[in-house]
Amino acid sequence: MDTIQAIKERRAINFFEPGKPLPDHVLNELLSIANLAPSSFDLQPWKVVAVRDPERKKKLRECAMNQQKVEEASAVLIMVADPDGVEENKDRMLESWQNLGYMKPEARKGTAGMIDSLYGTRDSLTRKYFAVKNTALYAMTLMLAAKGMGYETHPMDGFDEGCIKKEFGIPENKIIIMLVAIGKLKEGTVLLPRPFRRELDDFVSHENYSRK
Repeated sequence: MDTIQAIKERRAINFFEPGKPLPDHVLNELLSIANLAPSSFDLQPWKVVAVRDPERKKKLRECAMNQQKVEEASAVLIMVADPDGVEENKDRMLESWQNLGYMKPEARKGTAGMIDSLYGTRDSLTRKYFAVKNTALYAMTLMLAAKGMGYETHPMDGFDEGCIKKEFGIPENKIIIMLVAIGKLKEGTVLLPRPFRRELDDFVSHENYSRK
């Protein structure tokens, strides 16, 4: 499936075929493709918790407003934005840039300083925004990749973040931006037409922001 077709045909699916496993090799391929998502300074401040075990999905469902699709989907991915991604990945990113010729050795210290200045301290709002924006790019890339591989998805923000952190061992300073359910469309399900989408005039202005 080409990119434009995947974008046009991707839908948020509520009804997944239960009992359809997502094999390791398919999950790993999907996660790897999504890892090509754009990322500020290539810092990749995301973590993913893949939940496939039926008992763990049952527990996750309790944290996600009892939504049935959490258990029916082949897998549910907990998308975690990590504000510590700067410190965790910066040195490896700088090494890669230097080795590949993106940056001369003498520019390394200055680039590191620029990153620290741009994204602020670990607990700053700027750092949290950085982590969330990049993780959202990863999640969207993953959903399009899943569609291209013949799977359906549903991004979910109906959940208790504290409950998920407690049950799945996620540190308090991380940010759960969404859950992404993945699987096959339930047999016999007929999708309604795509609902309301705004016209371009409702949200696009040129050269300056304009309010209606």
